[in-house]
Amino acid sequence: MKKNAYLLSIFLLISSFMVFMPKIALAQDPVSMLDSVAQRMISSLKTNKATLRTNPSIVYSLAYKIVVPHADLDVMARNVLPPQTWTQATAAQRAAFKQEFTTLLVRTYASALAEYTDQTVRFYPVRGGYQGKSNVDVNSTIVRTDGPNITVNYKVVSAGSQWKLYDMTVEGISMLQSFKSQFADKLSKGNIADLISALKQHNANNS
Repeated sequence: MKKNAYLLSIFLLISSFMVFMPKIALAQDPVSMLDSVAQRMISSLKTNKATLRTNPSIVYSLAYKIVVPHADLDVMARNVLPPQTWTQATAAQRAAFKQEFTTLLVRTYASALAEYTDQTVRFYPVRGGYQGKSNVDVNSTIVRTDGPNITVNYKVVSAGSQWKLYDMTVEGISMLQSFKSQFADKLSKGNIADLISALKQHNANNS
């Protein structure tokens, strides 16, 4: 599970600038929504900056309360597994995998949040517009003070009155594909039950 740890930390650090509006907000303009919430998230990180590393409960709380409810975890969990593996899995196995996968995301996310160092984000208009679309890509740039800027593409889906995250790419590398490759390596040596067991052990060791 350590193979892509550094890359996943980058992915999830970037996603700290991409949390979503409360459910009362209407999904009208994904770019304005992302930009508005990004500024609030950055403000929250700055407020807690002194204790992010020393108090893990703060970053866990941010991840579970702000990010998890607004990510399409069903789509993400399904898409990081081969179609046949997901289809043949029992309902209990799907639920168990989703739970462990979510824990992996949150733990990595929390670790990345603790490394926040005054980054800012710049979003760009959706190419071709977003009206009438259920899926859009939102391009952005992470502006860093301690290194080169990072190009990020967010893939979001319209779900009722919200836009939800289901994938993101950093410099052309997909988060879902990174997870999928990692899990495919485990599945090549076993089955879904073995993968769930490995994830559970990994999460327990990194709690």
